[in-house]
Amino acid sequence: MSEIRTLSVLVENKPGVLMRVASLFARRAFNIRSLAVGETEHAEISRITVVVDAEDHPIEQITKQLNKLVNVLKVVDISAGPSVIRQLVLFKVNADDEHRTAVLQIVELFRAHVVDVTPTSVIIEAVGDNEKVNALLTALSPYGVREIVQSGALAIARGPRSITDQLKEKDRG
Repeated sequence: MSEIRTLSVLVENKPGVLMRVASLFARRAFNIRSLAVGETEHAEISRITVVVDAEDHPIEQITKQLNKLVNVLKVVDISAGPSVIRQLVLFKVNADDEHRTAVLQIVELFRAHVVDVTPTSVIIEAVGDNEKVNALLTALSPYGVREIVQSGALAIARGPRSITDQLKEKDRG
């Protein structure tokens, strides 16, 4: 059985850091399912959200290895506690005159949005967790999904404390 884990990795916002982090996963034979990177509320710190298949390896192994990298500031297993995980997906779906109404009803049901329309297709934008995105794909499949593009997952722990707050508390201690 596959064990999917979501890690948030705070790193110094410097060139080459992402490559070193991704290389570590490759060397340890972890399959990266999703990867998203962006600056945090502090311009000098970036946050890498990595979704990995940790079936064959204990997640503690990769966490320890990440913490050894020079530019890594903090590693948190977001999937270990209550969190919000979302991804953005764009679907290009066949939607001619005969099927357009049915496709639009599915879009509305899933609270997705049509962002482009042509005479034979629509592009749909959806934001949600993996289950919602997969359910939408299943519902749209009978009409013909021409193309799918998705972002990496973004994850944030629930509650008032931020990971960067925890990092600053560690530095003071």
